[in-house]
Amino acid sequence: MIEEKSFELEKTVLVGIINSSQDEVKSKEYLDELEFLVHTAGGEVLKRFVQKMQSSNPKTFIGSGKIRDVEAYGDENEITTVVFDDELTPAQQGNIEKILRCKVLDRTGLILDIFAQRAQTSYARTQVELAQYQYLLPRLKGLWTHLERQKGGIGMRGPGETEIETDRRIVRDKITLLKKKLVTIDRQMSTQRGNRGALVRVALVGYTNVGKSTLMNVIAKSDVFAENKLFATLDTTVRKVVIGNLPFLLSDTVGFIRKLPTQLVESFKGTLDEVKEADLLLHVVDISHPNFEEHIESVNQILSEH
Repeated sequence: MIEEKSFELEKTVLVGIINSSQDEVKSKEYLDELEFLVHTAGGEVLKRFVQKMQSSNPKTFIGSGKIRDVEAYGDENEITTVVFDDELTPAQQGNIEKILRCKVLDRTGLILDIFAQRAQTSYARTQVELAQYQYLLPRLKGLWTHLERQKGGIGMRGPGETEIETDRRIVRDKITLLKKKLVTIDRQMSTQRGNRGALVRVALVGYTNVGKSTLMNVIAKSDVFAENKLFATLDTTVRKVVIGNLPFLLSDTVGFIRKLPTQLVESFKGTLDEVKEADLLLHVVDISHPNFEEHIESVNQILSEH
C-alpha cells in the first residue's frame, strides 16, 4: 500500500499598518491579497496584526508593544512564518527575526518565493534567480546558512576575508553571471520574435489571477496552465489564432499586482518586451472584483512606466 504524503501548510501571521497613504479599508484589501499570496505559496493564515501609525518604526517596522503581541501569539500557536505587507529594510528584517525567532518575510520576499515555484522555462527561472539574488544581497547579514551548501570553506576565502564578505562576493558574482545569461537569452528571443513574420500581434495584459490564461485557452483552443492562484503564469506563451479568416499571434503574459517592487517588474523583461512589440493590448478585467478599477489603474501605471 502506497502512503500518501500529507502536505502541511505553514502556520502564518500577517502584519500590516494603517497610515495616511492607506486607510483601514485599503489596509484590509492589501491584507486580503497578501493572504491569497500566502495561500498560493503554501501557507495558512491564522491571524492578522494591524497597527495605526504615521510612519513605520525604523527598527521593527511596527511598534515595540505590537511586535511583542506578535511574538506572544507566535509562541502560543507555533507560528513558523510572519509576513509583513510592506517591504522591510534589511535592518528591520534582521531585528524582527531576532525578536520573533521565526521566518520573517515581506511582500516582496513572498512574491519571489511564488515566482520561484511557478517558473518553468530556463528564461523564467533565470529571471527569478536574478531577482532573488538582488533581493538577498543587502540582507546577507545574519543569514549564515543560506549559502553553505553552495560553497565549500576551503579555498573560497582570501586572507582575512570574513564569511559575510565571501557570501557577498559569491552573490555578486552570481548576479553578474545571471545578467550575462539573460542577455544571451534576450538575443535569442528577439530573433524568435523577428521570425514570426508580419502577423498582427495581440498581447493579453491584466492584474494577476484575472483570467488571462483561461481566456487564451478559449480563444486559442490551447492548454495554457490556468489555476485560481496568483501568478499561475510566469512564462509568456504565444499561440497562432485564426478568427474569421484573420490570423494573428496571441500572447499570454505574467499578471501584475499592487505594491510590486521595481526590481521584480524589471526582471520580467520578456513579458514587457512582448507587450512593447504587440500591435494591440487586450486588457482583461474581472469586473466582479470589488477593486477592479484600482486593478486597472495598477496595470496601466506599470505599463506606462515601462
